[in-house]
Amino acid sequence: MKFDMHCHTREGSIDSHVAIREYITILKSRGFGGMLVTDHDSYRGYRYWKKHQDTMPEGFVVLKGIEYDTRDAGHFIVIMPDGVNVRLLSVRGMRAEILSKLVHHYGGILGPAHPYGMRSSSAMFFRKIRKHPEIMRRFDFLEGFNTCELVSANIKARGLAREYGLPCIGGSDSHKSMYVGTAFTEFDRDITCNNDLIDCIKNNGIVAFGGKERAFLRHHNKRYWKVTNYTLKTLNRSASLLLKPYRKIKVLRMGLYDENIE
Repeated sequence: MKFDMHCHTREGSIDSHVAIREYITILKSRGFGGMLVTDHDSYRGYRYWKKHQDTMPEGFVVLKGIEYDTRDAGHFIVIMPDGVNVRLLSVRGMRAEILSKLVHHYGGILGPAHPYGMRSSSAMFFRKIRKHPEIMRRFDFLEGFNTCELVSANIKARGLAREYGLPCIGGSDSHKSMYVGTAFTEFDRDITCNNDLIDCIKNNGIVAFGGKERAFLRHHNKRYWKVTNYTLKTLNRSASLLLKPYRKIKVLRMGLYDENIE
């Protein structure tokens, strides 16, 4: 069963131009059986599908994920079990260790998105991971192929996965319809719900992943400018600090607070 494991919808991500209905239509036409909705710090896209699923194309599996913005290690794809709703995952800025602890506490799994991609959002360009590479062992998978990244970045990601024995997923990271379905993850069984997906990844059920990187155009260079990455990191850190008191209260109530981390 073939999935696109990194999808941003217009209903859930402010920088996406693809409605979830269009996502499903394109993916079905290309032989995909499902998608993982991974909007930025939000489940709005998935909730929109859930509310309107009776009018959506049939015979296609839509699963609930999220791309979470940590304060100190970039973006992570998080997959939680069915029926588990943790509002804190919609509040950006947790540190990677707290995020891992939280996700695993509730039976979920997580892994770095595009680990060698854009410096402002990719784990391997953050001091935390470089100084403490053992943190990689806290994760369950990583994104070994991302359509929006350079060929060299995807090669490095696959090397990192081999180093730590992590399974790889592939995702298009699409924000425009032209890239939908240009990456895939193929599973050795039918996936009908989040629990199936978690169990499959944990038990080495990924049989293939990959795709085609997008053509690198001149305007893509701005993703790698120092000023772009510095600005985005500063904005992310500022938002994280503003939300820290709220996050801390929530984590304390869950019994997961660690003063040596947060």
